[in-house]
Amino acid sequence: MSNTVIALGGNALGKTWQEQKQLAHKTAKAIVDLLAVTKHLVVSHGNGPQVGMIKLAFEESGKDMPLAECGAMSQGYIGYHLQNALYNELAQRQQKVTVASLVTQVQVDPKDPAFQHPSKPIGSFYSQADAQAIMAQDPEKIFKEDAGRGWRQVVASPKPIDIIEKNFIIDLIKQGHLVIASGGGGIPVVLKEGRLESVEAVIDKDFASALLADLIGADRFIVLTAVDQVAIHFGQANESWLDKVTVEEMEAYIDQGMFAPGSMLPKVQAAIQFVRGGEGREALITSLDRAADGLAGKTGTRIVAH
Repeated sequence: MSNTVIALGGNALGKTWQEQKQLAHKTAKAIVDLLAVTKHLVVSHGNGPQVGMIKLAFEESGKDMPLAECGAMSQGYIGYHLQNALYNELAQRQQKVTVASLVTQVQVDPKDPAFQHPSKPIGSFYSQADAQAIMAQDPEKIFKEDAGRGWRQVVASPKPIDIIEKNFIIDLIKQGHLVIASGGGGIPVVLKEGRLESVEAVIDKDFASALLADLIGADRFIVLTAVDQVAIHFGQANESWLDKVTVEEMEAYIDQGMFAPGSMLPKVQAAIQFVRGGEGREALITSLDRAADGLAGKTGTRIVAH
């Protein structure tokens, strides 16, 4: 295997910048371990908690910062913590690898049906009256009740179709650099009359990471999550953990409703999308702590074409 993309969950990086900086060092150890078994490595990451904190901070200060800018800020400071921790870990092991994080724009289709059905909650909780007042003042903002906890703004979650900086990422990989890219699913942009414009949306980081892996010609796509393996009948008496499974088997499990829509389902769907995209590919879903063991075949759920 030569090229590997790993998708790191945003929740794995903590809920404060102090916690994130500390956890980044633990994350760096696991990532550098992977360099022993793959020639080139690209790291992607989630940003759910982080972008939420950034947006909330602006709201509490009486300012409204667009989601694209909040996403860019999260890419910057998460990327900084990761590349700093990776540099130090590599230096400690006397490995000469340069690490760079890239603010990444991800193209979406303005006609994606997701724009007609915003569903991704972001930002603060509001009372119904306050939410309705905001919508009356700004018709482009949509608020919905969120599980009895209050009203929150919802935005679209369109599928990614291209990564604007893909060629630059490929060049960095060819030069032997360890690249951090497409953080938080990337900054969503649409192409209008030859110009890129940001849109108020959130791209699922697993789908964006799978696309990134496809575009750079990766052989392996690794989704790092909170569990060592994917389970069917999760939490039930007949719970079963999956080792090596085919795309066809995983699609059957999806049809049976085995994976939670807001949790494991998008990870499995992204893995399937990547494996289907080319010959000889495989995807691995496992935990950060067991990532190296997963590559060695000791744990994790491997998804293969046949």
